[in-house]
Amino acid sequence: MTDTKEFTLFIDKLIAKNYPFALWSMPGSNTPEILVADKEKIVYPAHFNKLNGQEGFVFAPYQINKIAPLVILKPGTYKKGINEILKIDCKNIPEKQVTEVQSAAPFIISHNEYLKDIDNTISEIKNTKLAKVIISRLIPFTRKFESIGEVYLQLFQQTPNAFVYLVNLPANGSDLVKAGLWMGATPEVLLRSEGKTLETVSLAGTQSRRDDSDYSWHTKEIEEQAFVSRYLLDVFYKFNIHPYTTQGPETLESGKVAHLATSFRFAAKKMEANLGDFLAELHPTPAVCGYPKSKAAKFIPKIEKHDRRYYSGYLGPWRLNGDLGLFVNLRCMEILPQQYILYSGGGITARSVPEDEWEETNKKATTLLSAIETVQNR
Repeated sequence: MTDTKEFTLFIDKLIAKNYPFALWSMPGSNTPEILVADKEKIVYPAHFNKLNGQEGFVFAPYQINKIAPLVILKPGTYKKGINEILKIDCKNIPEKQVTEVQSAAPFIISHNEYLKDIDNTISEIKNTKLAKVIISRLIPFTRKFESIGEVYLQLFQQTPNAFVYLVNLPANGSDLVKAGLWMGATPEVLLRSEGKTLETVSLAGTQSRRDDSDYSWHTKEIEEQAFVSRYLLDVFYKFNIHPYTTQGPETLESGKVAHLATSFRFAAKKMEANLGDFLAELHPTPAVCGYPKSKAAKFIPKIEKHDRRYYSGYLGPWRLNGDLGLFVNLRCMEILPQQYILYSGGGITARSVPEDEWEETNKKATTLLSAIETVQNR
């Protein structure tokens, strides 16, 4: 990779200017892409199904609310590749005034409180028709004086099989809508195009990555993944999507962990007119919510004491240059002035063991933490 030092400096300058942008790379690609957008080219649709006819970069929350709007960066300055990105002259980008939006302090759950919550969740599953529910927590990590550009580059280099991103959506002037500064590396495809084909992926189950790639999966993990696959097929039926092809279940390695994944592919022309409606039905999948979805969605706010904001939402290019590449926002963190807030969750079923679930959320955080610590320890 060339000009990496200049590239990290460019990212830091862009953040310092408080300018809205999205920087990302597709799984398996060593070519980052960027969209820099004027404030006037940012729209905030009120509903997930309002994406029909739009184009740009989508940054979607788990649920749309005042502190987590659905955001579309409309096409502005778009560049692909580090050398092309460095042709953008930061001197010509005006510095944006920022109105500080005071948000509530993030809720950090203790180990014991988390174990009690998981116990209660397991009891709910055993005594109702709820089969699986995703429970998340926040993990804080102290910021020092490291370059955010260097952290992004480290994450980009160490997770080549993930969608790696850095999104900055500050509050500008009198506009108090603020998504904030977010970074992540997610392996989970929500919906992407490959020529005349669309693909969505059922992904669930987690274990530490093995050097020998010799994985074995337990009943709980296989069941978790099957719930997601079953839900996707229900959505296919509702939209009359057939025929389709499947590949999997198979192991997908990403960063420090591995997952079970099944790919579903179908003709893109099936969804040309109402892709936004299809996406609104797809999100959130049981991989980030639970199964049955309606019961899990009602149960989650009874347990979680934080707002998920953009964790378990989705993001990526939406009909940008004709391409579609949306990914579920897992392995993500919000970057605050003095700390990183990592979001991590796990699928709870009747077979769950609370202490194991705590450890799983820690495992999932290692992808981001290793990138931060590598830069901090230089």
